Amino acid sequence: MKHYRQETGMNLIANFAVLSSRRAIFDLSVCDLGWDDALVFINELLSIPVGQTSISFVNARSMLMSLRDSEYRAVLAQNLLLPHGPGLDFASKVAHGSPFPASLKAVDFVPALLTYMEVPRRIGLIGSAPEAVRTTAATFRRHAPWHEFIIISDGFSEAADKSPIVKNIDRHGLDLLIVGASSVSEEKWIHKNIRADHARLVLAVGKLFDVVGATVDHVPKLRWLIGPHRSYRGMQDSTRPGLQYTLDVAAFLYHVLKHGLTRRKRILRRSV
Repeated sequence: MKHYRQETGMNLIANFAVLSSRRAIFDLSVCDLGWDDALVFINELLSIPVGQTSISFVNARSMLMSLRDSEYRAVLAQNLLLPHGPGLDFASKVAHGSPFPASLKAVDFVPALLTYMEVPRRIGLIGSAPEAVRTTAATFRRHAPWHEFIIISDGFSEAADKSPIVKNIDRHGLDLLIVGASSVSEEKWIHKNIRADHARLVLAVGKLFDVVGATVDHVPKLRWLIGPHRSYRGMQDSTRPGLQYTLDVAAFLYHVLKHGLTRRKRILRRSV
């Protein structure tokens, strides 16, 4: 099937609008919008009659994974990136002298966005845990009853055939699609399968459904530096997760400092 996503990657209008409000973290452009500006801007993206914007909520785990997975990095480079977590703030302080204006965590930002959007929208939900997706849909319906929430799939997994999910999306005229597959694979899948006519705006929200559905346990503070629940996908198979977390925290800090020290040299090299 021909993929109809624009060849230039992220919607050009979105790219232009935030050109002056981005910071490079590991050479990826991350928006440095405050809460109010981010809500206004993303709501406006839904009103644009053409194109599509995919949004990723990135933390230290995401950025570290982008250095280890070139395909994932290429996808992030085409998405609109919203920052959250102390790891991103630390990286921003090192590279740019100050933290991000706001931590736009998906579990907080998405409900706020749903409330901010006054125009009724058709919103599709794709998740990997049936109970969590259904609970989230019910919660969102109570939270913003003027929107229509449609469960597109509650059994998203890497092993399963996902073509029925795409066919189900085809049957609905969505304005917004929220995908929470709890894995970096969700963004790769979105990039490969979601067309511009499927939805004007696509949000990759990680474990939002699990959090809203109260199926996620508390995570120790140290782990929030990298990101909740795991530092990268391979973490799932680790037999010594405590050691792996420690190694990933160390790796992230190393790359932050390395990029901070070499940033000036890279900028000068590009200007030659």
